[in-house]
Amino acid sequence: MKQRISTIFLKIVLMIIGLAVFAFCIFALPVFANNAIKIVPDTAFLKYPFLICMYAAMITFFFVIYQAIMLLGYIDRGEVFAGSSIKALKYIKISGIIITGLLYIAALPATYLVAEVDDAPGLIIIGFAFASIPLVMSAFVAVMQKLLQEAVDIKFENDFTV
Repeated sequence: MKQRISTIFLKIVLMIIGLAVFAFCIFALPVFANNAIKIVPDTAFLKYPFLICMYAAMITFFFVIYQAIMLLGYIDRGEVFAGSSIKALKYIKISGIIITGLLYIAALPATYLVAEVDDAPGLIIIGFAFASIPLVMSAFVAVMQKLLQEAVDIKFENDFTV
């Protein structure tokens, strides 16, 4: 029962995070893009590619949230050591790599241009760190996926041994 309460809590947290990201996408992201153009008018041509990449990253992020909720559902049902859990981890890993790629494509060129105008080289490092977070998450999930796959293989072998 205690495990079920913790997974329900995690599902609620994931939904709150998803709602916060959705609100950011709807309200803050367009304002941010418009303000960036006002600050650095030379970057006006990057507005729509930036928004397209950011919205694509957010859609991928929502897919990650969905897969995480599905994974928690598998844990609730006791299906952790199944192919469906490994598949969910695989999708989360791939999505993290896609998000990193989209952030690199969209955010770093715009960050570079803003840093050049404002003469703030630290901004590029902050942008790089921000874009690297999903990549680190993907590496962690890849390790979890490999460990879970090995556990499933051992369980499969033990089922045939008995």
